[in-house]
Amino acid sequence: MRVHHVRVEQVAAAAVAALTALALAAGTVPAAAVPAAEAPAAEVRAAEAPTAEVSAAEIPAETPYVLDDDGVTAPVYDYAGAIRESVNVIAPDLDGDGDAEEIRADIIRPAELDGVAEVPVVMDASPYYACCGRGNESELKEYDAAGDPSLFPLYYDNWFVPRGYAYVAVDMAGTGWSTGCTDHGGPSDVLSVKAVVDWLNGRATAVDPDTGEPVVADWTTGRTGMIGKSYDGTLANGVAATGVEGLETIVPIGAISSWYDYDRAQGLPFSANYPRFLMGYVAGGRHVATDCSAITEALNTAADDASGAHNAFWAERDYRSGSLFDAAQVTASVFVVHGAQDTNVDTPNFSRWWTALGEQGVERKLWLTRLGHVDPFDSDRAEWVDTLHRWFDHELLGVDNGVTDEPAVRVEVAPNEVVTSDTWPVTDRTARLRPRADGSLALGARGRAADAGWVNAPNQTFNTALTAGTNPNRLLFRTGTLTDDLRLSGAASVTTTVTHGAPTGQITVGLVDYGVMDRVLTGGEGATTLGTESCYGESAGVDDACYRDVVRNIGSTELQVLGRGWARLDGAGTHTVTVEMQTNDLVVPAGHQLGLVVMGTDRGATVTVDRAATQYSVDLGATTLNLPVSGPMTSFTPGHSLVPDAADVTRSALLPETRVVVPR
Repeated sequence: MRVHHVRVEQVAAAAVAALTALALAAGTVPAAAVPAAEAPAAEVRAAEAPTAEVSAAEIPAETPYVLDDDGVTAPVYDYAGAIRESVNVIAPDLDGDGDAEEIRADIIRPAELDGVAEVPVVMDASPYYACCGRGNESELKEYDAAGDPSLFPLYYDNWFVPRGYAYVAVDMAGTGWSTGCTDHGGPSDVLSVKAVVDWLNGRATAVDPDTGEPVVADWTTGRTGMIGKSYDGTLANGVAATGVEGLETIVPIGAISSWYDYDRAQGLPFSANYPRFLMGYVAGGRHVATDCSAITEALNTAADDASGAHNAFWAERDYRSGSLFDAAQVTASVFVVHGAQDTNVDTPNFSRWWTALGEQGVERKLWLTRLGHVDPFDSDRAEWVDTLHRWFDHELLGVDNGVTDEPAVRVEVAPNEVVTSDTWPVTDRTARLRPRADGSLALGARGRAADAGWVNAPNQTFNTALTAGTNPNRLLFRTGTLTDDLRLSGAASVTTTVTHGAPTGQITVGLVDYGVMDRVLTGGEGATTLGTESCYGESAGVDDACYRDVVRNIGSTELQVLGRGWARLDGAGTHTVTVEMQTNDLVVPAGHQLGLVVMGTDRGATVTVDRAATQYSVDLGATTLNLPVSGPMTSFTPGHSLVPDAADVTRSALLPETRVVVPR
């Protein structure tokens, strides 16, 4: 087995300093009594804390950790001397070739606790360790000349291993050093990772990759917390939805909860043949040559772009209420993190997951930022690491640190303006607005019967439809001026009756906030990477704990798109439909106006199914804009329109116009 043990002389030399550090933590020795030469060195990070090596003689097996003055686990274990090893966990035959899969798990854990005490596990399972990299700096796994893991991407190992945790980085089936094939979030992806959780809890077998000898995970309590952004967090959602025993908590960041919601909206694919593209993309760089072409093509066909339907293929990839995975099976606590301006993994993925978990009584916590597809380690580093640290201490070690007594929800409702609550969404009611023939939006559930129409423009984008001026290819309605600040919390929707003559039609609706103010911009996911670094955890060899700092892109814009929604309309004729928009949570200030855009094709956002100049019309009397709101909204004051001309809109106010994205 590939193992690095701490040297005997290191442990012996550390004993005196370790005893002193433990005594200091217990409050039995005043800090001033420690000679300067023996004082524990400070860890390079934002919040300084003492660190010292600990020998086996000082470790209580029941609680093999030390709490610092803030009540969190202290970095007392030697990161440089930690055990680094690789195992291949045996999973069922997931690709149908008759052979069991071997799933690579690279492990780093405190050497001082080996054979002395069992430790919990922080796990990040990913398809990206060989092909594309993890984190803002796209780190890949690295191995030394002997084949031992020498670089674990991201900071989790650097931070948590010195504090008494093991860290496990898993190559999803069909990627890295794992056998099998990827399957677009389906049973192979999920069950390959579940097998590692089973092994950590003594229910599966593993072998040494070099010798083939069995390896037992006798060093762990089995208590596992999965974490990860995008596809990694998606795997955490999926494994939790199996109900696997030993998975105590998950922290999905910008993650998918339904692959249908990731790939399409109400019958409209966001791009064609996406399963084929993504399965090939994540398998790039794998180290185990495998021909997965037949599986890839079969699954791509099963996805059925032609109909856009939610069929058996998508039901297998639904972790909320699917045919294989289900929120009703979740026993782990869930700490959801998402960006409200995420156009990669759209926000319904977090909000519908949050709701499904709540219906099952799952312990939940939520962070919602105003950024796009951005990890909070990059955008809010100090606060995030502190919160995550306390969360894992509580969920995996049972430390009573009060993290679950704090408000469960943290929402950034404006740039750097954070509010908290115990529940989410925080709506008082659903406000209903009706569009009128004069282009206004008025309060009230139903208006007068009247038709309003547009001509479909196959090349029109939403960005070109939301500005002022005559445009026969869309409808634009706006409110008067808001007299009070209004918080929108949840998913807006439009219920309407629409008529068209195309064999297959499509409708796009969108909600816009018109008014000049400072906002988090849409470019670059709303974030800029700086040239400076900050360090969180300990470093050794090629695996350092230092990452480039990130700041929000904030600037003054004339408008902001608050949400869009799309729906397929099969068959010519009249359709009654409710189009749900993306979830959001923010404050629209007094003095602004709300706008509703209604159109057909939204080029670049979805596949175009109506490529003709088809005439569409909606019955305004049967059309309502449904807004989940908190705060007063009793009337609007009249005033000049705040809808800008196209020439007056800055690029940074508009949406990215491509939907061909990768969940990274």
